[in-house]
Amino acid sequence: MDEHSRRQVLRAGLGAAAAGSAVLGGVGGAAHASAPPGSGGPAGEAGPAGEAGPAGGDIAGEAAGSEAVSARQRLPWVADLGDGRYRNPVLNADWSDPDAVRVGAYFYLVASSFNRVPGLPVLRSADLVNWSVIGHALTELEPEDHFSTPRHGGGVWAPALRHHDGTFWIFYPDPDFGIFVVTATDPSGPWSRPHPVKLGKGLIDPCPLWDDDGRAYLVHAWAKSRSGINNRLTLHRMSPDGTRLLDEGRIVVDGDELPGYTTLEGPKLYKRDGWYWIFAPAGGVTHGWQSAFRSRSVWGPYEDRVVLAQGDSPVNGPHQGAWVSTAGGEDWFLHFQDRAAYGRVVHLQPMRWRTDGWPVMGADNDDGRGTPVPVHAKPRVDARVRVTAPATSDEFTGPELGKQWIWQANADPSWWSLRRFPGRLALACRPSPVAHDLRLLPNVLGQRFPAETFTATTSVTLSTTTAGARAGLVVLGGTYAWAGLRHDGDRIVLTYRTAAVDAAETEAARPVPLGRGKAAVRLRVSVGPGAVCRFAADVDGRGFAPLGAPFTATAGKWIGATVGLFATGPEADNATVGTTGNAAVSRGEAEFDWFRVRPGG
Repeated sequence: MDEHSRRQVLRAGLGAAAAGSAVLGGVGGAAHASAPPGSGGPAGEAGPAGEAGPAGGDIAGEAAGSEAVSARQRLPWVADLGDGRYRNPVLNADWSDPDAVRVGAYFYLVASSFNRVPGLPVLRSADLVNWSVIGHALTELEPEDHFSTPRHGGGVWAPALRHHDGTFWIFYPDPDFGIFVVTATDPSGPWSRPHPVKLGKGLIDPCPLWDDDGRAYLVHAWAKSRSGINNRLTLHRMSPDGTRLLDEGRIVVDGDELPGYTTLEGPKLYKRDGWYWIFAPAGGVTHGWQSAFRSRSVWGPYEDRVVLAQGDSPVNGPHQGAWVSTAGGEDWFLHFQDRAAYGRVVHLQPMRWRTDGWPVMGADNDDGRGTPVPVHAKPRVDARVRVTAPATSDEFTGPELGKQWIWQANADPSWWSLRRFPGRLALACRPSPVAHDLRLLPNVLGQRFPAETFTATTSVTLSTTTAGARAGLVVLGGTYAWAGLRHDGDRIVLTYRTAAVDAAETEAARPVPLGRGKAAVRLRVSVGPGAVCRFAADVDGRGFAPLGAPFTATAGKWIGATVGLFATGPEADNATVGTTGNAAVSRGEAEFDWFRVRPGG
């Protein structure tokens, strides 16, 4: 442990544990004799009891440690250390702009998804450390035709999740169309179709509050790229049914009037002990901070304080997220950190209320401005929790794709099948006018980078006699690289190709001839620190051989890089393919036997 990490742990009161002492307790939390209870979560957060919690009861720290060790051997990243502590980030993948609530025994988290489909992922945890994906609130993006092609940087921006009156509510913005709401009684779905709350450009980051007197409000920020303004928060009265705004809104916090404030956005609105609170980040995605604003009136005036910043930690821009409380009264704060190609990973900070009435997140240096902690005791919950992380691997043996998979645009069922070849994924080689550039191709099936280092492997068979048809394993962002099979007009070849920013694909290794109408290969990409990717292939079962030079992955537009699979036919014009491309006839198909992700790069 480096000196900085040691100081952070000692500040959090965990010196003994960090020095190597086992902390006994349930898998669901640390076993401390006592802890000061919080003063209750944000108004309306917990709501009525939801799903029944997992079976209660503690297990010995030794068993918990064994489970964590086993999980780390299988999964690319595990936040649960198995000794009553966790390490950050608790979600080491691009679950950006998180918001969360607790309902009964479970915590639920949603994240922005931008152009990815399905959108608005919903995650669940019993302890804020071990998470799984339980569904998506959006099966497609609307307007449907608009999102039939990748709209990089558009789509679903920062959402807010609330539980009110027995219903889960997600308010989310599309910066090009407005603010929308979807609802469900079961967070795993089904969710209602999006309902417009306010239409317009540049409206982002909405968050509702149902007050004690039955009145409802909604606060939001502004995107300068669409509206020409930003750095301010606007509050509206909202109908209690959440379907419409009742006024034109009033600016309640103007960042231009606050020294040093830029890019004030991402507000979350709460009420506690008669105070209205707006938790909001400022300073920008990469190097920003978290502020808290409070007022006795929802309309202000608000006073502000920075409550979480990088300080002397390695965690740049710790901000934008959710305040949640455990059933036992502990307060916690989830936020993101932008890590370029890895996206916006999610950290969990302890949160407490100081004697002066202000919150502080992370390690408190007695100045009220918290610093992110690398390691901390887990939230204390009355549950036995399985050590886990969001799924990555897929054997393609189920009736549908795993919930980790996402397309670059609204999907067409003709793109894929799990029934044509049972136990394998079939992707159609459909002609497309954008087949030459995978950044523009909607039918790329990907998932988030799951850790800083990992290895992904697959086995693919390409069956085609059409020149230009191709399929393979891809790492995709603003730049991309892929390895796989391509019909070159004479035969199928093994190829490795890359594309720089705003540039066409080029060969990155000499193609290797394989077969004339059908060929198979195993493919691997190993991702190391700095998102350096090394592709390899096994064509004869004798082991993997490297392909070309390493490739450094880059972020997409507001999202991290993805790793995944694709198949496409040759380039064709719209007259041949059809207006949206959905009428395209397959020019062959690719069969993927499995997709396996393991630790280490």
